[in-house]
Amino acid sequence: MRSVPEFLLVALIVTLTPGPATATIIRVAARDGRGAALSAIFGNSIGVLLWGCLSAVGVASLVTASEVAYTVLRVGGALVLIVMGARSLLVHREADGAHRRAVRRTSGWRSGLATSVTNPKLAVFFIALFPQFLRPHANPLLYALAMAATIVAFDLVWYSTLAWTVHRARLLLRPRVQRLMERLTGAVLIGLGVRLVAEAR
Repeated sequence: MRSVPEFLLVALIVTLTPGPATATIIRVAARDGRGAALSAIFGNSIGVLLWGCLSAVGVASLVTASEVAYTVLRVGGALVLIVMGARSLLVHREADGAHRRAVRRTSGWRSGLATSVTNPKLAVFFIALFPQFLRPHANPLLYALAMAATIVAFDLVWYSTLAWTVHRARLLLRPRVQRLMERLTGAVLIGLGVRLVAEAR
């Protein structure tokens, strides 16, 4: 790798920059608690690693080069965000129970995975970032996985802290305020989805 400190700084900035993943983690933590949020973080991490692998084999390059593929991915990602946001606005949370907690963890995992896999910005990010830090004749798959794993490590620390903070706040708030916070995060997700559809490439 050309410059490990520079890459670590870029990876940290990318992790701390708010986006769909941040909104999804907050939404799941506010709606279903810390356990479901940790599952969402795990799902998001799998998506990041997947994009790292795809960038190494050139698939992500094809996505960013093709207007149709990029548009399909962008609209799909927007629909995922809008649906999750609408669920926060319209669907009432059911009472706690062992079965419900298991269902929420599964739902959180799916939400995190769907958010990262359908995020076209990740494709652009990996294509733009990774080549800048690769040495000539380096194994692209090995380095892509190493870089993606580094970003995932930062994500795990930051998103876990975020999920814990939202979960603690949720426990201290009254049910009416909890519901208001959930609706707010739902509205943010819908706004991100609408913006993703509307913005030009």
